[in-house]
Amino acid sequence: MAKQPSVDGFIPRRSPGVIGEHHVHDRRTLPRPDVSGLVRHEPLAPVDTRESITTNALTPTTSGLSRPQPSVRSDIDESLRDIDAEKQTPRRNPRRGGRPGRGKIVKRIILLLLLVGVVMAGWLGVKALIAGGSVFKGDVFGLIQQKELKMDANGRSNILILGTSEDDPGHEGAHLTDSIMVLSVDQKNKNAYMISIPRDLEAKYGQACLPGYAGKVNAFFQCVNDDWDSASAEDERQAESRKFFGDIVGLDIQYSVHVNYTVMRDVVKALGGITVTIESPDPRGQMDANFDWKCGDTYAKRIKNCPPRGHFIDYPNGPVELDAEHALYLAQARGDAENWGFPNSNFEREKNQQKILVAIKDKAMSTGTLTNFGKVTGLVDALGNNLRTNFDTSEIRTLMTLGTDIPSTAIQSISLIDNDLVGGDAQPLAGRYNFTQIQAFIKKSLNSSPLSREEAHVIVLNASGVSGVAQTEADKLMALGMEIDDVDNAPASGTYTKNILYQVDPTKKQPLSLAKLTQTYGAVVRTTELPVTVLGTTDFVLIIVDPPAGSESTQ
Repeated sequence: MAKQPSVDGFIPRRSPGVIGEHHVHDRRTLPRPDVSGLVRHEPLAPVDTRESITTNALTPTTSGLSRPQPSVRSDIDESLRDIDAEKQTPRRNPRRGGRPGRGKIVKRIILLLLLVGVVMAGWLGVKALIAGGSVFKGDVFGLIQQKELKMDANGRSNILILGTSEDDPGHEGAHLTDSIMVLSVDQKNKNAYMISIPRDLEAKYGQACLPGYAGKVNAFFQCVNDDWDSASAEDERQAESRKFFGDIVGLDIQYSVHVNYTVMRDVVKALGGITVTIESPDPRGQMDANFDWKCGDTYAKRIKNCPPRGHFIDYPNGPVELDAEHALYLAQARGDAENWGFPNSNFEREKNQQKILVAIKDKAMSTGTLTNFGKVTGLVDALGNNLRTNFDTSEIRTLMTLGTDIPSTAIQSISLIDNDLVGGDAQPLAGRYNFTQIQAFIKKSLNSSPLSREEAHVIVLNASGVSGVAQTEADKLMALGMEIDDVDNAPASGTYTKNILYQVDPTKKQPLSLAKLTQTYGAVVRTTELPVTVLGTTDFVLIIVDPPAGSESTQ
C-alpha cells in the first residue's frame, strides 16, 4: 500500500465509529451523495510526503477543466478510505498488529486475574501489618521468618491468657482478670494442656495492692500499675503477671496474651459461629437466667425471642451452635439463684471457656475459613483492635503452623478441682497460699515420661530431725510423676543411720521408679517387714535420714 501522507508526522490509523464515512455509526442511514455534475477524479499519483503541502490551487488539465492538487483535506480523506479498506480485511497474523489470537486473550485474562490476586493479597498484607504492629512485637521483616517459640527446661512453651472486661460499659472491676488460663504447648511432640486458674484463688502479691498485700489473684494485673493508655505500662503488667502466675503453677511462662470481651465477640462473628459441646451432670444441660434481659423486658417477649423457656443461655447436653453473643455470655455464665448445670459455679465457667477456645481454634484453622477472604480480614481486625501480647512477628508463622498441626484431641484440660487440688472455695487443699501440690501435679501432667507412667505410689517418712524434709522430697517425687500416699515422721521406735527404701511387692515390675529412688537417695533396698502400715496402693516406703543436697524445708 502506498505511503500515507501525514499531518505533522501523524498518520491517522483509526477513529471511533466507521472511519472514512463522516463517522456515522449506522451505515444504513447514511445518505448517498449526489455525484451528478461533479468532475470525475482520476486516481491520484503518489505524493512525496517529504515536500510541504501549502496550497490548494487548481491547475489546468487537457480537458480544459481544473484538477485539484493534493491538500491536507484530501490527504486525510485518502487515509480514511485506506483505513476503512484495512478494517474490512483484517490481518490474520496477530504478530503484525491484527486482532489478538485466542492464546493471547487467554494469557491476558490470566494476567488480569493474577493482578487482582496480587492486589487483594497486598491489601490483606497491609491490614495484617497494621494489626500486627499493635499486637505483636518486632518489625515487619519478622513476618518472613519462622522462629521456634521460646521453651522452658522441659521443652514446653507456656502462654498466660488474661481476660478483662474494660470494653463492657458499666462493668464493675473492669480491669480485674476474671479469666485466667495457662496454655502449655509442646511444639515438637504436638500436644497442649490448658490450665484454668480460679479467679478467687488467693495469693500473696509481693507488694501493696488495693485488697492489701494478699488477696484474690484476679486483682494482681491492675495492681502492677494503673496506666491503661501506655504500651510500656501494658508490657510491664504482662511481664509481672507472667512471673506471678508462673510461681503459682510452677511454670516458666514465656508468653502472655491480654484480651477483652470484644475479642471473643468479633472473632466468633468473623468465623460465622462455632460449635461447643455442653457436658453437664444435669440431664437438662446448662441454663443461667442472669442474661435473660437480652431476651426482653417482659415474659412474653422473652418467650418469643428466646424459645422455648425464655432464657438467653439455655442449652441441652451435646453439640450446640453458638453465634458471637451466645458464645460471649456462655463464657461468662456460672449459675446463680435460678440456674441448672453449674454445680461448681466458676469452675464450670472455666471449662466452658476452654471449650470455646478450642472451638475457635478448630473453626479458624479449618480450610473453609482460611480460604474465606472476608473472615480472615475480620479476624485480623478483631485481633488488631483488642489484643495485646509479647509474641514477636517472627513467631507468627510458627503459631499458625502449631494451630494447624495440633489436633483438638491432643489438647487436654487440667482441672484443679476435679483432681482434688483446690476446694469449692477455690483455695488449695494443702493450705492457704500453699501451691506445692498444684505445682507438682501440673509438672507431672505436662512432663509425662516412662517413669511417670509406672505410677509408683510412695510413702515418705522423715528421720532427719529437720522439719519439712519429707514434704519437700515428696513434692519432688510427685513432680517426677510418682504418687504420694502419705507424708509423715518415721516411727520413733526405729533406729535409722542411712536412707532406707522398702519395696512392698518385689514382684511388681517398676524398674525405673526403683532405680530413681535408689540413685537419688543412695538408699538401701529392703523387702522385709514394713515399719508402718501402708495403703493397698503403696509400692515403696522411703525413710529419709540424709536428704540430697539442695533440699529445703517448706515448714
